[in-house]
Amino acid sequence: MDNKIRCTWLDGSEIYTRYHDEEWGKPEHDDNKLFEMLTLEAFQAGLSWITILKKREDFRIAFDGFNPNIVATYDESKIEELLVNEKIIRHRGKIIAAINNAKLFLEIQKKYGSVDKFLWNYVENTPIIGHYSSIDDLPANNEISDKISKDLKKMGFKFLGSTTVYAFMQATGMVNDHMQNCYLYNEKSV
Repeated sequence: MDNKIRCTWLDGSEIYTRYHDEEWGKPEHDDNKLFEMLTLEAFQAGLSWITILKKREDFRIAFDGFNPNIVATYDESKIEELLVNEKIIRHRGKIIAAINNAKLFLEIQKKYGSVDKFLWNYVENTPIIGHYSSIDDLPANNEISDKISKDLKKMGFKFLGSTTVYAFMQATGMVNDHMQNCYLYNEKSV
């Protein structure tokens, strides 16, 4: 392990450190990647993020690379297949929500040109920079995640409450909540 100072929420595992260093807080603009993160964050609800990270590759296989065009077509037989897949989180409500959300995701793409444009408009296309020195200071949500969650729920999205949306914002770099002493805090990558 190197001597870089990282956010204190890391548990020291290689998978978590790699996620922190390579993804978390970095602006993401690819629609398929945004769909993956929305879906994984919804599956994470009530669980730890490390549980999702450990199952991520299996989720990618089970959910056809998180291609919303494919996930939107899933039928009852695919739902049953997913429910017996021991390598993923087998929660009927979350699986059905993923399919529902894929359909709505495609509607947003049609209406706005991309989900990237739609979501990043909430932060005026500029990441919000947090100023936190302790994990205890990190918020679970903010006014913007409240608004996004409310708007998505009006559209019919499921399992995307404000806390889940805020975690999504952190994961996709809409919010940079790296601790101020973390070596990635001042990194500028848009």
